[in-house]
Amino acid sequence: MEHTRSLRVMNGELMLEEFDGNKKSTLTKFPFQKILALFVIGHITVTTPLIDKCRKHGVAVVVMKPNLRPVFFFACSAEANYLLRKRQYDYTDSELSVARSLMISKFNNQKTLLEKTRRRDELTIAAISFCASAVNKLKDTIDYNELMGLEGQVAKFFFIAYYQDFDWKGRHPRSKCDALNVTLDIGYTILFNFVESYLRLFGFDLYKGVYHRLWFQRKSLVCDIVEPFRCIIDHATLLAFHRGQFSSTHFVKVKEEFHLKYEKCSDYYKVYFNALISYKMEIFKYVQQYYRCFMGRKSASQYPIFQYK
Repeated sequence: MEHTRSLRVMNGELMLEEFDGNKKSTLTKFPFQKILALFVIGHITVTTPLIDKCRKHGVAVVVMKPNLRPVFFFACSAEANYLLRKRQYDYTDSELSVARSLMISKFNNQKTLLEKTRRRDELTIAAISFCASAVNKLKDTIDYNELMGLEGQVAKFFFIAYYQDFDWKGRHPRSKCDALNVTLDIGYTILFNFVESYLRLFGFDLYKGVYHRLWFQRKSLVCDIVEPFRCIIDHATLLAFHRGQFSSTHFVKVKEEFHLKYEKCSDYYKVYFNALISYKMEIFKYVQQYYRCFMGRKSASQYPIFQYK
């Protein structure tokens, strides 16, 4: 939110106002009865009347940094959803049906990205073929370690084909070994924060997932739900490098680690924000349907599927 704009409560409505010198204008206004959640990106002052109105009407308030990292979340109704959290902890680690559903979406979307490149080289053809065979193999996978191994194999084929124009050396999360890996880390982190905000709306325990196991301070459920949507970041990254929006010259090397220049951070955030915001409804509906299926103890075949187009 720009510093020249402010939120104000007036006559039971939420108003977004903009100040231009001594002039004040109302950009938009919404009745609280029609607001599901209020997302604020950037720095803002939140007043007591605003919080009180949101509480009365069950409106969730999410305040995020420019990189979409949530720094404040308020939603009384979500916190009270103890039955959902009980269902999460009743779900056993040996049950892999929902995890397989997540991976099927991920593999199919990776295959779609490769097909969208319209390449006919050996790397791309092999990667497309492997993604297709992995989906078929996944349906019969009942061992957790085998499932993880299959995901790793697909990722290896996908990345080396999809980013072959950029001297791809391998995916190394958080190691800052090259500009492309650092860029993907930035994009995946923004996606992670975006998905986390949606999951909080329903009262999920973010640390209990169905695929990623419990680990100290790891939000395993967010890691799970992120998987089908990684393709959005992968595609946005490839396009940005080809268009010159991203470049290795935007990074500095310090002690064998690549770091994005401070003045370029906002440019990278903007690219990923624009990519994600165009899918905001798809992501919300996915989380909503996931919640309904999980609460209703539906079969894995009824869980939502995200298809990248």
